[in-house]
Amino acid sequence: MAVASAAAPDNFRLGMLLSDTRYRGYTIQVIAFFLLMLFFGWLISNTISNLEALGKEFGFGFLSEPASYDINQRLIEYTSRSSHARAAVVGILNTLLVAVLGCALATVIGVIAGVLRLSKNWLVARLMSVYIEVVRNIPVLLQIILFSALINETLPSPKQAEPWLSGGLVMTNRGFYFPEPLFANSLGAIDIGGLFSLSLNFIVILAVLIGGIIAGRVYGKWAHAKQDATGEAQPIFWVRTALIVVPLAAVLLILGLHFGYPELKGFNYQGGIFARESLIALWLALSVYTGAFIAENVRAGIQSVSHGQTEAAFALGLRPNRTMSLIILPQALRVIIPPLISQYLNLTKNSSLAIAVGYMDATGTLGGITLNQTGREMECLMLLMAFYLIVSLVISAIMNWYNERVKLVER
Repeated sequence: MAVASAAAPDNFRLGMLLSDTRYRGYTIQVIAFFLLMLFFGWLISNTISNLEALGKEFGFGFLSEPASYDINQRLIEYTSRSSHARAAVVGILNTLLVAVLGCALATVIGVIAGVLRLSKNWLVARLMSVYIEVVRNIPVLLQIILFSALINETLPSPKQAEPWLSGGLVMTNRGFYFPEPLFANSLGAIDIGGLFSLSLNFIVILAVLIGGIIAGRVYGKWAHAKQDATGEAQPIFWVRTALIVVPLAAVLLILGLHFGYPELKGFNYQGGIFARESLIALWLALSVYTGAFIAENVRAGIQSVSHGQTEAAFALGLRPNRTMSLIILPQALRVIIPPLISQYLNLTKNSSLAIAVGYMDATGTLGGITLNQTGREMECLMLLMAFYLIVSLVISAIMNWYNERVKLVER
């Protein structure tokens, strides 16, 4: 009986990098990478040479120079004598503030509008359709200016404003005032690179909150595993809530949490947390605008779920709201989340229009006044582009991770 022997592999030759299909793809990628790096190297070298010809040196030393301008909305301490680096940090934090608040409110608006557009109530469905079609087809810049004008023209001046919610909320044409959390016992602060200080109270509260969430997830996994093994159902919701709320409440009590309320002194309110009218207008405009697009994503996701799922839920006696929250939306997430990532990214980048209403974000500080004062357009624009790139990549990474967690596992 003849035995077939395997053919010996060919000895590797340099020419196989292009002739052999096993190596050709990698070779082309490596060559393209080196050509791209050479192009960027030439571009950077040529830019530096041109700057030197104009009497400019490429560098970031200007960030340590005094900024010499004021910023009306800030989350950290800042004066006109602070450096350009600190001004950039203030602008970046302002951008992140709008992005976080905007994504949260836009999601709520989008989910509600998307569900209501599919309502069997003709009037509700038509109203949601009008909202979506009108808002999506008006430029967001015009909507930002419109919201700013509405706040300035319709709300009263601080002297005439009446506090709401037992004095905890004051809405004026200059901005909104909210209660400020204060602590009787301060643990101090940590200086971060000389740019800003971080309260130890905040770090402790955040650590306790994260610890409670982790403990709740561990308990949830244990409860589900025990139910699968023994069939005995364990209380999950209330135990998870207790693991988060009880330690957090104890820490807040130990730190002596209390609230400072805004008070009218002279022609304006003092105390509390102040949000300028430009921040409120930008936040509402971006949320309403992006919420219209999210609503269409939600509608498409809901309609992608088979109608038989709804009929089966109704046959089991589930109410429509429970059917939507437990059956339809969890399955619709696989269609909703991918385009939702793009809407979050668009909202974050659209926040660069903040300068239209006088809100000083990263574009207004680093890409605006700092650029004009120092004449370092190349450095400022590179830093600004790097910031938006990093934020976009972080948002994409978080949402893609969440998408992997909630997607349906198919057989």
